[in-house]
Amino acid sequence: MMKKAALVFLALAIAVTSGGRQKPKTPVYLDPSADVEARVEDALSRMTLEEKVAILHAQSKFSSRGVPRLGIPELWTSDGPHGIRAEVLWNKWSTANWTNDSCIAYPALTCLAASFDPAVSALYGKSIGEEARYREKDVLLGPGVNILRTPLNGRNFEYMGEDPFLSSVMVVPYVREVQKNGVAVCVKHFALNNEEKYRHQTDVYLSDRALYEIYLPAFKAAVQKGGAWSVMASYNLFRGRHVCEDTVLTKRILKDEWGFDGVVISDWGGCHDDDLTAEGGLDLEFGTGTNGLSSTGSVFDLYHLANPYLERLRDGRASMEQLDDRCRRVLRLIMRTAMAEDKPYGSLCSEEHYAAARRIGASGIVLLKNDGAVLPVKADAKKILVVGENAIKPLNVGGGSSSLKTQHEISPLQGITERAGCEVVYARGYVGSPGTAQDGLATARLQDSRSADELIAEAVSLAADADVVIFVGGLNKDGQQDCEGTDRVSMDLPYGQDDVIAALAAANPNLAVVMVSGNPVTMPWADDVNAIVQGWYCGSEAGHALADVLFGDVNPSGKLPFTFPVKLEDSPAHYGGKEFPNPGKTFYEEGIFVGYRWFEHKGIKRQARRRRGGAALHFRSRKQRGAPREGTQGLPEGIPRARAELRGEDHHRQR
Repeated sequence: MMKKAALVFLALAIAVTSGGRQKPKTPVYLDPSADVEARVEDALSRMTLEEKVAILHAQSKFSSRGVPRLGIPELWTSDGPHGIRAEVLWNKWSTANWTNDSCIAYPALTCLAASFDPAVSALYGKSIGEEARYREKDVLLGPGVNILRTPLNGRNFEYMGEDPFLSSVMVVPYVREVQKNGVAVCVKHFALNNEEKYRHQTDVYLSDRALYEIYLPAFKAAVQKGGAWSVMASYNLFRGRHVCEDTVLTKRILKDEWGFDGVVISDWGGCHDDDLTAEGGLDLEFGTGTNGLSSTGSVFDLYHLANPYLERLRDGRASMEQLDDRCRRVLRLIMRTAMAEDKPYGSLCSEEHYAAARRIGASGIVLLKNDGAVLPVKADAKKILVVGENAIKPLNVGGGSSSLKTQHEISPLQGITERAGCEVVYARGYVGSPGTAQDGLATARLQDSRSADELIAEAVSLAADADVVIFVGGLNKDGQQDCEGTDRVSMDLPYGQDDVIAALAAANPNLAVVMVSGNPVTMPWADDVNAIVQGWYCGSEAGHALADVLFGDVNPSGKLPFTFPVKLEDSPAHYGGKEFPNPGKTFYEEGIFVGYRWFEHKGIKRQARRRRGGAALHFRSRKQRGAPREGTQGLPEGIPRARAELRGEDHHRQR
């Protein structure tokens, strides 16, 4: 009987430990409740050499590999920073022609910076982060915080202006709010990517002081105050070495001095040398020689951090310790994003996001001049004339990687017409780029066979009996204007716009000129125009945001985040006829005197402007518009506190 009882007990024990046994314990790396660092170390300990190398480079245009054997997912990136880019084919830049990848275009970052309002930056980050999360993106390639050194840089519209303090304050809320969605920002382009045409060849030399005080503070703030999870290494060289292969910027400063624990991602195609990439500070490589298959297999296996790196690890030319550091960083990024358990679902093209885009745009629009109280448009106006191609042209397409597939775009003409409550007529005024545009009322052909004189004559004729004339011009995102990969050839307005504006000013004193651009432009007609507005690229809700300001529904509180030189030769990058753009060594001889600092240092005066009862026109940045050197008067809430925090750091601002 005792023996039988023992057998029964043994059977029960076997049942408990076999068919009825508890489930195996979840591996630490798959346990979302475990400490992230413990998860990273556990995952790393389970990976083979080949798997470690595989997560360090792309597997498609915009994704990198995970570890399928361990259930570790891949990473998906998307171009930013103004909206979530349309999907492209696996290994081509061509769009995938999806029907559900339209987005909201948020205002360009020059507009955001012009708001001088950290709360608006937080709203921007929250909104674009929710759209990225909904589209299942793990890394948003933005924001951009390169300093505006020259008004000819085609990519200035993607950045936050010339002042490192302003950029530092504005970037932090953007970073924090995006990452609350389980989406990493990728702050770019680290660093000194201040011109575009020769961005792969430009080799920058500057003093350590200028580097630390002018060109690095916004990146440092994004990392240390914002907690950025990734940073993009730039295309250019720094003191003889491409930044994607560099050790000074990406290893010594970013990782060692600042304690950055995230991932350094290459700009697409920014790596050039197997040995230098292996020893440099890069962690994740994208865009190197893609577009097809090689004779030996996937082209992605030929990346510098792929098979060439694997060979160097096997024969001892590359450090296993550095390999593990890279893998830890990538695994940490995956844990924070693709494997995060508490991330929200996000949302796309919601009413709240459109309202956010509109608010951000209106907050950044700058009233440069308003003599004679031309603005806001009078409530009793009976006829408004709108002139200019930018009143009808789509401005969210083009420009390079910031080009967006928007659900809709409200043009300035549509926004003005909807708000006016009176007759609104339109005249072309000038012809710029070909194509078609939807102005919300009718399809407007951008091609026009009429001569410049005929177009101006039509506009002048209509201006004669208009209560107010609103000219909407400036630049666009076509080549040699505000566009990635190219630089402007001058500061002048294209397409003969100066002649149009001068003729309108002579025909009707109630003229408001709206400049749509992300860069300074010359204004030879400024003395003859009573109202000037800097309108920026304001995204999907551009027309509504502009109308809100023009009609007085929103107070124009934006401030210039960079200086508008009267002429190009006044700016530090061009002073004395310096060569630009420069395909070789470029010496930042102006040192810390960038932007308004340069104009103060050189004593370059503001161009005289007539004052006829309105506010005087200033072409300088907010610092030049009367803000005290050390005080806080006129600065939005939040900036004085941030300034006090920065005083204890090593960024001593030279006056």
